[in-house]
Amino acid sequence: MNIQLPQSRNWTADEFLHWAQAQEGKLELVDGRIVDVMINVTRSHVRLASRLMLLLGTRLDPAVYDIGSADFGIRVSDKGVRFPDVFVDRAEGGDGRDLAARAPVLLAEVLSPSSYARDFGPKVAEYIALPTLLHYLVLSPDEPRVWVWSRNENGAFGEPGMIEGTEAVLELSGLGLALPLADLYRGIA
Repeated sequence: MNIQLPQSRNWTADEFLHWAQAQEGKLELVDGRIVDVMINVTRSHVRLASRLMLLLGTRLDPAVYDIGSADFGIRVSDKGVRFPDVFVDRAEGGDGRDLAARAPVLLAEVLSPSSYARDFGPKVAEYIALPTLLHYLVLSPDEPRVWVWSRNENGAFGEPGMIEGTEAVLELSGLGLALPLADLYRGIA
């Protein structure tokens, strides 16, 4: 499939979000340019993203947080919109007609061969620059391994931590959660 993307102008995040509603496929906005992001993930990828959403959904108050998937946008700048595999957004102030998160507190990407460089490269810089973000996760679909960027008590993000193995626990202190990797990866790896 060859998709012709309108690149004759420099798009804003809001323009892109409204335009993209009527488009097919997965598109993102990077530095004002529309990028076609091909989707072809493994069953483990789908299971892991779904399992993370389920675990977060059973532990976070739905009156306080909205939890969702790659179909909802995250404004990373005035000229950028991403669609992470999993997000947690503060629910207050949200409108049912919103096209993007208002105050994302957790963003997660599940690795795939086509996303590796983006998930560990530009997305790190874009996501941790969001003032409301508390945690950014990158999850391996092949083994119990998660890279975690967390905002510290001084309000800054340090180097990522990596946790691995079924005995490890994913600490999300900003949300008051501890998720055992055994629960997250059960039946996956």
